[in-house]
Amino acid sequence: MKINETGRILPVSAYQKTGAENRVQESARPRKTDQVEISEEAKEMLASRQPESAERKQRIQELKNEVASGNYRVDARKIADKLWDHLNS
Repeated sequence: MKINETGRILPVSAYQKTGAENRVQESARPRKTDQVEISEEAKEMLASRQPESAERKQRIQELKNEVASGNYRVDARKIADKLWDHLNS
């Protein structure tokens, strides 16, 4: 078996070395961090939320139990009616 033009490999490996050096330089830069600020209006909205009532907590627990046991059934007609009303309003 004869392999011709083995010199073509050298330019590629030289490029890869340059790319590796650039990656090292980029990783040495300090990284920017994300920052989030919550407005005063949003803080007021969160503070004014009413705590959940005992009935609501009980209903949520019942639903969780039904889902966990596999007994929860969705009423497709009820969902379709509400969706229809919403889309036509």
